[in-house]
Amino acid sequence: MKTLVTIDKVAQLLKSWDNIHILTHQSPDGDTLGSGYALALALKYMGKNAKVITCKEIEGNFKFLQEGAEPAKDFSCEKVVSVDVATPSLLGDNMETYENRIDLCIDHHVTNDIEAEYKYVDSSSAATGEIILKLIDALGVNIDKSIADCLYTAISTDTGCFKYSNTTGDTLRAAARLLDIGCSSQQINYTFFELMTRKRVELEKYIYDTMEFYCDGQCAVIYITCDIVDRLQLTDDDMGGIEGIPRRIEGVRLGITIKEKSESLCKVSVRTNGDVSASDFCGNFGGGGHKAAAGCAINENITKVREMIISQAKEVLNEGKS
Repeated sequence: MKTLVTIDKVAQLLKSWDNIHILTHQSPDGDTLGSGYALALALKYMGKNAKVITCKEIEGNFKFLQEGAEPAKDFSCEKVVSVDVATPSLLGDNMETYENRIDLCIDHHVTNDIEAEYKYVDSSSAATGEIILKLIDALGVNIDKSIADCLYTAISTDTGCFKYSNTTGDTLRAAARLLDIGCSSQQINYTFFELMTRKRVELEKYIYDTMEFYCDGQCAVIYITCDIVDRLQLTDDDMGGIEGIPRRIEGVRLGITIKEKSESLCKVSVRTNGDVSASDFCGNFGGGGHKAAAGCAINENITKVREMIISQAKEVLNEGKS
């Protein structure tokens, strides 16, 4: 039976635990990784064994988050904590191993349905990184530059460098504190919000050439097929943040990105400007998230997924009503 707990209770639990695996979600973003590695560092500073578990090796722009967070030695897992994981399917290849072993879930998604012995979910936080900052304070651990870099990455990437509607005064106060500690904000902002690989430039050219519009321009849809990923030799770094492209266009209320993962699986990301609920939209397909940003996975080929998504978009945007 799951128990909802306070941040102080979470700290109390972690103080009493050791040999901890920290779960992150598949297709990892800055929030799940930044939160995971910040917590791992804090636990390490407390003399505990902790290891961040990812679906695959972390490379590219996020690799710096691992510095100093590696466990001091091999250990057998005794407790499992998930961070920024809203639903079991987001565990990806780790789902079979860990789905029924999660002792503590820490998240900020209102749609969280993880089954864990203890849960702390605060949907008012813009990022799980905000929660981890409060938790580390509750643990009594000094936040150094390494932890600050992890948390700033978590918070800044989940708020679009503080441009998204989920940004609150608390978000900015948390970021200001991390700046005062000395986090590498300038380098992090450049890396995640300005720097582009040549392959990213080619990808954006493809996106703008193939973007489709529906509902009198209120809905914009982009497609990332396996073919284009192979042709351009794209990495996760090259594709980071592309979900935000459709919603930037004037008149678009519903921006949709469909990523083909295989012949029978697509990942769908939805971004809105707030007047349409991205979470409700994705909820129709078993997914969820936040009002302005959500996602889902659909076990169909990309042609069928396109039909399903566009049909739902037309319904949501009231196209064709007399």
